[in-house]
Amino acid sequence: MKTLAIGLMSGTSLDGLDICLAEFEKKDKWHFQILKAETLPYPTDWENKLRNSIHLSVTDLLELHSDYGFYLGQKAKEFIEKHQLEDIDLIASHGHTVFHQPQRKFTLQIGDGRAIKLETGIPVLYDFRSQDVLMKGNGAPLVPIGDKLLFSQYDACLNLGGFSNISLTSEGKRIAFDIAPVNIVLNHLAQQLNESFDENGNLARKGGVNEALLHQLNSLGFYQQAHPKSLGIEWCHQYIFPVLEHIPPLEALATFTEHIAQQISKVINENNIKDILITGGGAYNTLLIEKIKAKTESKIIIPEKEIIEYKEALIFAFMGVLKMNNEINVLSSATGSIADHCSGIIA
Repeated sequence: MKTLAIGLMSGTSLDGLDICLAEFEKKDKWHFQILKAETLPYPTDWENKLRNSIHLSVTDLLELHSDYGFYLGQKAKEFIEKHQLEDIDLIASHGHTVFHQPQRKFTLQIGDGRAIKLETGIPVLYDFRSQDVLMKGNGAPLVPIGDKLLFSQYDACLNLGGFSNISLTSEGKRIAFDIAPVNIVLNHLAQQLNESFDENGNLARKGGVNEALLHQLNSLGFYQQAHPKSLGIEWCHQYIFPVLEHIPPLEALATFTEHIAQQISKVINENNIKDILITGGGAYNTLLIEKIKAKTESKIIIPEKEIIEYKEALIFAFMGVLKMNNEINVLSSATGSIADHCSGIIA
């Protein structure tokens, strides 16, 4: 039986809302087809609201949780009307991460799924991370279930979004973890030069690598930790942004791009990965990809545009389908929780 699902994804780098309509069917294994997909850039007021959400009072944050849910619902409804879509079985929404502190047993993705349901009239799956955190997991990464069931032809899958995360099979289990910040830092530095992002790594090419800074970044405790492990914006505010504060932006960009490439290559080499699928906005950063290629012998696969840009939204739609079928959609081997489980709230 075929299932039509819409996935909604808002990443930490705030480059917009990804909406992906896909068809899923299970035969011998799961098959998918992306039918429609687009990224809706946030209006300035919404980008500012989401960017500053970490500083809000409790009551203002609760208000934003509701407001953003209605915003997501309106955008999903507009997408459905624009493409004259019918018979949508479900909408799965990741929400927008404000806090992620699994060590303190909480993670918060705002955008109330009930508001999305009220706007669209379609069943909505949301809050995929909290249950895992309560089960002593990291609540991240969640995408490995999709990597395992939809992209199993690759040795590993690497996403270069706000943060980089990798998933691969090791000793018969799908493991996954965050590697390093990527666009959350690169965009921040590019914005100091009045660019929204570092297109193709062109700005970083103009700067020189600061070896002392590079060593300081590579020495951070997170990189010595065993997986499973995950990163949040709070970690960048504590450990990254203060270190880069007094470094000229071009030099910081060159150094941080080198830092990302070194950390990713280290993981690829340690795990003897033969081929790796790279997706997310960072896949377009040609300097970063060149550096990773130069430091590994792995075959680097950059897929078609719709997979680069919408793989995460696709997989959240898929997680919604699995939840509706009461099938496992979170892997404990990836998140560190006490068991595989079926996560998400149904509105």
